Amino acid sequence: MTVIIPTFIEVMDTSVVNVSLPHIQGSLNAGVDEVTWVLTSYLVSNAIVIPITGWLASIFGRRNYLIFSIALFTGSSILCGAAPSLKILVIARILQGLGGGGLQPLSQAILLETFPVREHGVAMAIFGMGVVFAPILGPVVGGWITDNWAWRWVFYINVPLGVLAVFMALLFVHDPPYIRARKIRIDHWGLALLVVGLGCLQVVLDKGEREDWFESRFILVLSVIAAVALTLFVLVELRARHPVVNLRVFSDATFAAGNIIMFTGFFCLFGSIVLLPLYLQRLMGYTALWAGLVLGPGGLASLLIMPVAGQLMKRGVPPSRLLAVGLVFAAVALWQMSRFNLEADFVAVALPRVVQALGMGLFFVPLAAATYVNIPREQMGNATGIFNLLRNLGGSFGVAFSTTVLSQRSQFHQNMLVDHLTPYAKSFQVAMERMLELMGGDPASFFHRKLALAGIYEQVLRQASMMAFNDTFWLFAWFTAALVPLTFVMRGSKGAGAPVMGH
Repeated sequence: MTVIIPTFIEVMDTSVVNVSLPHIQGSLNAGVDEVTWVLTSYLVSNAIVIPITGWLASIFGRRNYLIFSIALFTGSSILCGAAPSLKILVIARILQGLGGGGLQPLSQAILLETFPVREHGVAMAIFGMGVVFAPILGPVVGGWITDNWAWRWVFYINVPLGVLAVFMALLFVHDPPYIRARKIRIDHWGLALLVVGLGCLQVVLDKGEREDWFESRFILVLSVIAAVALTLFVLVELRARHPVVNLRVFSDATFAAGNIIMFTGFFCLFGSIVLLPLYLQRLMGYTALWAGLVLGPGGLASLLIMPVAGQLMKRGVPPSRLLAVGLVFAAVALWQMSRFNLEADFVAVALPRVVQALGMGLFFVPLAAATYVNIPREQMGNATGIFNLLRNLGGSFGVAFSTTVLSQRSQFHQNMLVDHLTPYAKSFQVAMERMLELMGGDPASFFHRKLALAGIYEQVLRQASMMAFNDTFWLFAWFTAALVPLTFVMRGSKGAGAPVMGH
């Protein structure tokens, strides 16, 4: 519970604020583009801290850094709730992201070191239940609080949980012998390049679609800066004696494969989670509540399967085997989503989501247990930071990819369908007659024929959009299926704690 509580409030906070944005916009008199910085500022500062969590823990001590992170997250939550202007709110969100960034990697590292290797599966299953439940609960809690109290209470609810988390960390968390506060050796170039590179990359991913990607000079400049800074960062870190992020952990094939699977898996998961409510609300006429009810059973399925996965690993089932089964489930579910149509009922839409959730339940726990199997304990904080960074970046890339492909494929299918809408095409003539008949219009009336034409065009847009959703889900299905062979790379574990890198 000591490590689940801070992780839970941090993960929930990434989704709970989304629902409140329109209320924040009205209350602080901000524009649509301005208010989205409330989300972007948090994501940027969060992404910068995650990979350097292990380094910061080695400098200040893991226990001290965990307590400081929880305290900063809690204190900045109070500042967010009390913010009198958008500028103050964005600054507070930056501080909140800096505090929250280290919570999940620290919690995961503490968990993996506290439990013996044979119990990693069960421990990660219980931990994973909190991680999965938080984003499901976030929008529901955020919506209820915003409607019944005020948007400021979305931030204030973090305070009692944050205070409890600090108290529990003081009681139960102790640093292992190899982690003690030590003399600060700062890799200035590595740290500067990481901050610039990840900061620019996160802004590009969050704002790219809205700014029409590389048509915007702002996005183009930030993309070039991010690419150059991150390339130089890798080169500098591989040569540094005391790197801020030790990239040598990638010399272990199991860890490298696990990170590729994590990045691509969350790329597909977050991309599809964004698409499904859009499909339901735009094309099927679902309300936000009913769209949430479609996603709800999936969250429940993940919660139920995770402890099962943990117990199976405890009984000797190889994590790589469970991981392969989970990826197959997720790929099949995405393929089913690629066959959605405009006549689908609630069960037809909810069932693939449940199958996907079962797959992700068999994905998160075995992957987290298998990825770190060869990582020395003194490198665990560094490894969990990298792992969680790639998970977050995978989700951000997935969301950006899904919205971009959906927009482009929708335009493509619209152009293809319009090419067949000519007055001489039999199908067009039949559609016009049916539309006039449904409207009760006069076929000879120019006004009625114009209304019928507008109705046909609306159907063309719906069909084009439906085909674009199908295409995007189909791509995600193949990306997920392509990960299955990588699970075989993860079978060759050397045993926990084996050295895998030079120092």
